[in-house]
Amino acid sequence: MLNLTSKVVLITGGSRGIGAACVKYFCMAGASVAFTYNSNSASAAKLEKRFKNIARCKSYKVDISNENEIKNVVHRVLKDFGKIDVLVNNAGIWKEGKFNKMTLTQWEETIKVNLTSTFLFCHYVVPGMKLKRCGKIINISSTAGQRGEANYSHYAASKGGIISFTKSLASELGPFNINVNSVAPGWVITDMTKRALSDNITFAEEIKKIPLGRIATADDIAGPVLFLASDLARHITGEVLNVNGGSVLVG
Repeated sequence: MLNLTSKVVLITGGSRGIGAACVKYFCMAGASVAFTYNSNSASAAKLEKRFKNIARCKSYKVDISNENEIKNVVHRVLKDFGKIDVLVNNAGIWKEGKFNKMTLTQWEETIKVNLTSTFLFCHYVVPGMKLKRCGKIINISSTAGQRGEANYSHYAASKGGIISFTKSLASELGPFNINVNSVAPGWVITDMTKRALSDNITFAEEIKKIPLGRIATADDIAGPVLFLASDLARHITGEVLNVNGGSVLVG
């Protein structure tokens, strides 16, 4: 029931972390996978090589803060693969920024990379989904977008925007048989969080806040993404699927 052999999936930020785990899971489910990366060409090439014998997998270098590059990569994927059935908006940044010291440049960078890129990928992918009257969009948000996060207000605002954007699109695109959902991780062990979790005291304190007693791996997030992209979730739209081990109990 999780066989996606006829599907083409576009994953943003797919060279590492949650994105790379999504590439793995979709390839293992038989989908054809296109994924973007910004600077980590070695990891992107390694992923392509790893899965070339079980699925079609191709990477594309993109600066997701640039609208023209987003537009061009969507057109390239459509040319190379013929269609896009599933869009996973995963690419993003998480940089500390205390409010009283945050500059407009810092604020706009995070909003542009996290929220505006999600809008732009949807903007250029959705027309094809509308024509086919079928599609799945999964946006990666965060618990920070639901409860806020001290010293990361720009990040929380961008992820809160993704949640509201998800719900709005779900309502608007439902008549075209396009499902739009979000997966909201809590702490996840990735390159992005490695520095924050490297302190043993901080790590232990965060573990205590999680009822399941552990911090998620990237695979823990990729599984729910795959579920939402499958026919098992065909009657789910506008939802935020929290994957945080019970640390933030919100609906």
